[in-house]
Amino acid sequence: MSRLILLNKPYGVICQFSEHPKHPTLKSCVPLPGVYPAGRLDTDSEGLLLLTGDGELQHRIANPRWKLPKTYWVQVEGQIRDEQLEQLRRGVDLGDFTTQPAQARRIDAPALWERTPPVRFRKTVPDGWLEIVISEGKNRQVRRMTAKVGLPTLRLVRAAIGPWTLDGLQPGEMRELEVDLADLPRVSHAQRIAKPGAQPRGVGGDRRGGPRKP
Repeated sequence: MSRLILLNKPYGVICQFSEHPKHPTLKSCVPLPGVYPAGRLDTDSEGLLLLTGDGELQHRIANPRWKLPKTYWVQVEGQIRDEQLEQLRRGVDLGDFTTQPAQARRIDAPALWERTPPVRFRKTVPDGWLEIVISEGKNRQVRRMTAKVGLPTLRLVRAAIGPWTLDGLQPGEMRELEVDLADLPRVSHAQRIAKPGAQPRGVGGDRRGGPRKP
């Protein structure tokens, strides 16, 4: 069995343990030696980040060939139109590459924690929420996708990676699971999508330890 850490990465935290001159790092959230991020999450994004000390598990999670779906809740600026959703679903030409088809739908605003700093709004411009599911993970991909179809991102929260979800974790909280590598081929094709406003339930591991802050 391999140890897997589920962390709700706060806004503004950079995905590294070494000191950074401008931003707090994972060291402020994860006081555990020998674990490293399996994939990344932008400094200005929030939500689920997986960490492990097992190199094979890290590879299985981070390598896009395993097609592990990643679910994002995205607050965007503008009125969301059906044709914009269709563009996201078909794939978006970003110039340097075209995204693979994605799952995209409107959702009600999920029940989330207050962000620090808060999102800046323009009173004359509407906003809305999307749920986007992709199996890629290129640099700032979701933000670039929504901007390309005319919906700039205001807030981006990763809600799930494959079967693992935030499961009620607050920013800076983490949960430890035990994962069997033999289960990963089955796990990697799971399409369980977290429901907005609910406390999504994690799958595939021992739930001992519960959410905790360091």
